[in-house]
Amino acid sequence: MSRLGGAARFVWDFVVGDDWRIAVGVVVALGLTAGLAHASWSAWWVLPAAVIVLLGASVWHGVPRRRS
Repeated sequence: MSRLGGAARFVWDFVVGDDWRIAVGVVVALGLTAGLAHASWSAWWVLPAAVIVLLGASVWHGVPRRRS
């Protein structure tokens, strides 16, 4: 494997990690924050709300389900 391929694999693993949904959520939250700020709206609340939602979704997805 070339150094470039190894570097690309490292960046992918670092950014995406174990859950691609979190990475997509962060990108969406940053884009929404940038869009609201560009429109001169108050955007400070987007990232804290995204952290709460994404953390809850990650925990919900990671907890094994009981079979009844």
